[in-house]
Amino acid sequence: MARLKAASSSLSVLRRILGGRTSIQCQCRRTISSDLNDEVLVEGNSHSRTAILHRPPALNALNTSMGALLQKYYKCWEDDPNVGFVMMKGSGKAFCAGGDIVTLYRQINKGKIEECKEFFWTLYTFIYVLGTYLKPHVALLNGITMGGGGGVSIPGTFRVATEKTVFATPETMIGFHPDAGASFYLSHLPGHIGEYLALTSKSLSGAEMLACGLATHYSLSTKLPQIEEHLVNLVSDDFSVVETSLQEFADVVSPDSMSVLHRLEILNKCFGHGTVEEIIDSLEDEATKTDHAWCASTLKRLREVSPLSLKVSLRSIREGRYQTLDQCLAREYRMSLQGISGKVSNDFQEGVRARMVDRDFSPKWDPPSLDRVSKDMVDEYFSPLSVSEPELELPTKQREAFS
Repeated sequence: MARLKAASSSLSVLRRILGGRTSIQCQCRRTISSDLNDEVLVEGNSHSRTAILHRPPALNALNTSMGALLQKYYKCWEDDPNVGFVMMKGSGKAFCAGGDIVTLYRQINKGKIEECKEFFWTLYTFIYVLGTYLKPHVALLNGITMGGGGGVSIPGTFRVATEKTVFATPETMIGFHPDAGASFYLSHLPGHIGEYLALTSKSLSGAEMLACGLATHYSLSTKLPQIEEHLVNLVSDDFSVVETSLQEFADVVSPDSMSVLHRLEILNKCFGHGTVEEIIDSLEDEATKTDHAWCASTLKRLREVSPLSLKVSLRSIREGRYQTLDQCLAREYRMSLQGISGKVSNDFQEGVRARMVDRDFSPKWDPPSLDRVSKDMVDEYFSPLSVSEPELELPTKQREAFS
């Protein structure tokens, strides 16, 4: 289980990354600024490291520099034989609200498409590094964990949810698609929960995350300081030792009576259909039979989000079910570039404008309805990029992908 790669130059690399500090300074358990960038902080001692996402006003939303720093740190820590495991947490009331989509929106408006491409390339590459990490990784999901926040945590080894955790992949509400590895991990959830989450952008609680497998552990948030203190004093690179340590602080919890997880039979029946239209027809049929509020609220949401995003996202989840993590990320990169290009639709720009910028919550989707979304439009998202546009290159030869 403990698969360590010892590199003779790792200590000098660590010194360079941490701004030339000595090894003794690096081992001190205190917050260290990141190359004069305080958006990712580091706590560490001689045998562990903690990466802290530190943009509280933006709910720790990820930008390009944060993705680059995380990638650099994690590779260094993986190569350092003294570091047994790594943790990640967020500052303030969020773990991570996802990618910084408002900045992307502004960059697109200014014609800075290359900077947008760099963001996706950098973030997706880090997610692949995390998903193939050779050391135990613990993500403390205390608070909002959405979109890219799931991407920088769920592919790792352990995810600790709390009563404050709110998880969602809300991309269809902004005219996008569940990315950052979501088409991989959502598609591997039981039944058709992944399709439901991807299409509706509905949220899950920490208890629901544990129940469906998105989280590996659940603890009350008041226990997090104890968990961190215990792990900091742990000298081990053994996955089972870290897991046992987390289990010592675990709480027994079940989804509440209103949870969607108590409606899996009807969920699987409806969201197991082959097309978005069939899913909606099935929900309408169930609503007339049962008059159940869940069917009505689910239909309402599906009618609010981008019709194009619905069809693109459903296909993405279905393809992800038969692909490895690297294949999903490479496809998502292609889809993301198509989504921001405006070649097929400007739904991403419109969705971010309506929900995050102007906040009128009245997006004008184009196409405005499912019947106007053609197969060619959907196919364009999955088509190879142009000859002059490089596809996402992940270090698959150095890091083994998994399915």
